[in-house]
Amino acid sequence: MAGELTLHGYWRSSASYRVRLALALKGVAYAQVTHDLRHGEQAAADYVALAPHGLVPALAHDGGVLIESPAILEWIETRWPNPPLLPRDPDAAAMVRAMAALIACDIHPLNNLRVLKALREEFGAGEDQIQAWIADWTHRGFAALETLIARHGGRFAFGDHPTLADCVIVPQVYNARRFAVPLDAYPGLVAAADALLALPAAQAAHPDRQPDAGG
Repeated sequence: MAGELTLHGYWRSSASYRVRLALALKGVAYAQVTHDLRHGEQAAADYVALAPHGLVPALAHDGGVLIESPAILEWIETRWPNPPLLPRDPDAAAMVRAMAALIACDIHPLNNLRVLKALREEFGAGEDQIQAWIADWTHRGFAALETLIARHGGRFAFGDHPTLADCVIVPQVYNARRFAVPLDAYPGLVAAADALLALPAAQAAHPDRQPDAGG
C-alpha cells in the first residue's frame, strides 16, 4: 500500500481535477503543492526535476513520482480497488477507458494552456478564434460521448456507479462551462456530470474548494 501522497497540481488544471476526484471518491488522503500555470511555475527547474515533462499533475508517493493523469488514475484504481472506478467485466472496463480517452486524448490536449498560448503567440489567433477553437474540439468529443452515454449510461456516464470516465468528464464539463461552450446538445453528458457533482466527495474536489483557488 502506498504511503503519504502529495499531489502537485493547480486548482484550475482539469488533469489535476481528475486525480482529485478519484482520490476523493476513494477516500484517500493527500497533501497538495501548487504550481501556478499562469506564471509558468510548472517549468521551474525543481519541478522539472520531479516531473520531467513539466506538466501537472504529478503524484508523489513513498515509491517515487507518477506523471500523466490517465496513468495516475489507473494506479489509484489498482492501489485502492474499493470503491471500484472500473467495472470488473473487461468489455465494460474497456468502454469506460474509451470514454475517458475521448477527453484525455482527443479534447484536452488540443485545448490545454500551452496549445492556446501557442495559438495566440505563434500564430496570432485572436480571442474569438481561440473561443471557436475550444468550442469546436469540445463539441466533437462531447457529441461522441453523448452517444456512448445514451448506450451505456445510467445515473452516471457508465451505469449507476461512478467510474474513471466520470472523473475525466466532470473537469471537461467544468472547462466547457468556464469558456461558455453551449451544452444543450448533450443532456445525457450534463446529467451524468451533475450526478457526480452531487456527491460530497466530488464537491470537495471542485476547483473552487482547493486551497489555491483564485490564485
